[in-house]
Amino acid sequence: MNATAEYAQEFVEVDGARIGIQVYPEPAGVPAAPVVVIWPAMGVRARYYRPFAVALRAAGLAVVVADLRGTGESTPRPSRACRYGYAELATDVGAVLAALKPRLDGRRTVLLGHSLGGQVSLLHLALHGTDAVDGLALVAVGIPYWRSYPGRRRFGVLPYTQGIAATARLLGVWPGWGFGGRQARGVIRDWAHTARTGRFPRLDGADAETAVRAVRTPVLAVSVDDDQYTPHGTMDALCAKLVAAPVTRERYTVAEAGAPLDHFTWVRAATPLAARVAAFTAGLPAR
Repeated sequence: MNATAEYAQEFVEVDGARIGIQVYPEPAGVPAAPVVVIWPAMGVRARYYRPFAVALRAAGLAVVVADLRGTGESTPRPSRACRYGYAELATDVGAVLAALKPRLDGRRTVLLGHSLGGQVSLLHLALHGTDAVDGLALVAVGIPYWRSYPGRRRFGVLPYTQGIAATARLLGVWPGWGFGGRQARGVIRDWAHTARTGRFPRLDGADAETAVRAVRTPVLAVSVDDDQYTPHGTMDALCAKLVAAPVTRERYTVAEAGAPLDHFTWVRAATPLAARVAAFTAGLPAR
């Protein structure tokens, strides 16, 4: 571990890509602590979640934070040569869990996804099975279906999302102009599909929409006040798909946080939210 870092930087190789993971020290005084594996929002580096990781550790949880493929320490950097989309991101989740398996055996394990990270965590469970995971926590996640947005705002979401997709298709990559950071066109294609249709696309020939409806893993679904990208209604739309899973649906409010919130800043005011995640984890069935 670097002497100036709070975590150890490790890497997982998968299908020619390299996924960076930040492994935080075990929480003091909690033998075999439950493990939370965090998957970030589109274009957000793993290191951004340091305040949340600190709060989770203080709540008695071990923490690993991954960089999504193409972001932060993970490769490849998105370019015209990249073909990956949601299917590969969901596969990356499984590869990281497999690499962590020696450390996870016998311990409750929760996938915690923020925004895009929540979608791909759910898709991993739907398409690749749930044996290694005891629970799924979704924070500021939603299906960005244009009809799920409040009021007149919905009428701007559809042209905005489809315009980004058209640009990525034309250029062969999304340059990150004002949204989401630099992204492979396949990621933008699949994201724009959910915004247009309200459904997950077929992934590697699999009916992801049907597979999601069969997931039985317990879910904690928390939407965040003043979220400009995934407001409460988009989380409700996602939860409506989880017909087989026990879902605990909650809101994280400005009053509880004691600070302004939005799609990103909740990370800096997450101590009460970390306590919720710890309580959810403690209530999961023992292995």
